[in-house]
Amino acid sequence: MPHLDAAYTLARYLTRNDSDAEDVVQDACLRALKYFAGFRGGEGTSARAWLLAIVRNTAFSVRRGRPGAAAFTEFDEAVHSEAIAERHPEAALLKRDARESFARALASLAPELREVVVLREVEGLSYKEISDVASVPMGTVMSRLSRARTRLQEALLSEKER
Repeated sequence: MPHLDAAYTLARYLTRNDSDAEDVVQDACLRALKYFAGFRGGEGTSARAWLLAIVRNTAFSVRRGRPGAAAFTEFDEAVHSEAIAERHPEAALLKRDARESFARALASLAPELREVVVLREVEGLSYKEISDVASVPMGTVMSRLSRARTRLQEALLSEKER
């Protein structure tokens, strides 16, 4: 239960749709409960990383099984985010524009790049935990994260120049 928010956040970024993310988290939690006896929780492996790995695998299996899976509805950060804390209208507008730009740049990334950014920057997982979640070597995590950051920066700079 303490990891449901992290599971939903990852699912939302992978599916780019609120209702699909809810379905993925529900399916992942059912799978986690079913296979909880098999969780070994070794050194460096947290329950959070284990659940996020199940969420990731569930999201990808749902996407593969769905015809037209690439046609996910894009998640709109400005519509679904918490109310802007600042009262000044100009500051609120600038913050919204920055979020929208980042959301568009993040959505433009390939799923394997987007997931490492979300796991590292949004969820705060270590490289080792991301490696466990994505089932790839730690070096691959680092290279994907580096490529993702570079592409995010390029996308944000090109949008700023428009």
